[in-house]
Amino acid sequence: MLQLLFAVAFSAVPLTLYIPPIRSFNLFIETVEAIFRQTALYTVGAFPRVRLALSRIFSSFVHL
Repeated sequence: MLQLLFAVAFSAVPLTLYIPPIRSFNLFIETVEAIFRQTALYTVGAFPRVRLALSRIFSSFVHL
């Protein structure tokens, strides 16, 4: 059982190299929030159009 524990522990160590430090997450999160703020105006208008298009497509399938 101890050997299995060591095998799992040492196989997970290289995965920690892919996780950036916490200070790098702040810039990433700020960038994502800025993108969401900029695209919010476009997505609010796009959702009703997408719903209308899908409802027309599905209603055409029903009438076939």
